[in-house]
Amino acid sequence: MIRIVTDTLTGFPLEIMRARGIPVIPQIVIFGETAYRDDTEIDTATFLQKLRTGRETPKTAAPPPHLYTPIFQEAAQNGDTVLVIAPSARVSGTVRSAETAKADFPSADIRILDTQTLACNQGTLTLLADDLAKQGKSADEIETRLRAMIPRGRTYFVLDTLEYLKRGGRIGAAKALLGELLQVKPILQIKEGQVAPYDQERTKKRAVGRLIEIAAEQARSADAHLCILHIDAQDEAQALQSELSARTGLQDIPIYLLPPAIVVHAGPKALGIGFFAQAM
Repeated sequence: MIRIVTDTLTGFPLEIMRARGIPVIPQIVIFGETAYRDDTEIDTATFLQKLRTGRETPKTAAPPPHLYTPIFQEAAQNGDTVLVIAPSARVSGTVRSAETAKADFPSADIRILDTQTLACNQGTLTLLADDLAKQGKSADEIETRLRAMIPRGRTYFVLDTLEYLKRGGRIGAAKALLGELLQVKPILQIKEGQVAPYDQERTKKRAVGRLIEIAAEQARSADAHLCILHIDAQDEAQALQSELSARTGLQDIPIYLLPPAIVVHAGPKALGIGFFAQAM
């Protein structure tokens, strides 16, 4: 048996994963001296309320290795294979935590896949792995398929403010200040597993328009798995969904609310898209 495991950085509703029997490991969000699991102890709405009313700057931590241990132990006892679909090691310590837990089971077939992404593309890879496992594909076949998809992953997003990236050390203070003074709305991307600039526009409306252009150019087929991600921007996400459907011809483009561990760095009103570009 092949067991697929992921974590909350996918941003996918836990109900979807539970219905499939996929264990979801929580990320840790820290306010002051208090740490919260983001699967059972804090959700995005509660986090945003604390963010707006609190004085403390929140931080994040990767899931501790012991959260993986029961899953790995059961798989080792049953002779199962485990495939952990993890977020980029360049933005999260999740891969390192899973590898630490794996070291306690040297004879077990436990595979840690660094997807070099996060959010809905990580979720898409998780569901695809689960589908392939249930179709009877081998672990090698699943891993090969996912590794071929990873370089095709594209994630682009627009932030309402650069302040949270600056606080979290994900962008230089001077660059953040310059962006705010010029009222520039940068379009950021996940490139080679980390946040990087892609383009910039003078207004958020024009930046969102650029997201639509990108998707229309690169994500016109169903196997692109186009999805929308947002933080406290449901109306904007729905408007983007309608425009993307019209421009790409794709229907039922899912919208996902980003989890607290991403909100820490992106801040409220972030809006983005994720998809897999066509293979060359």
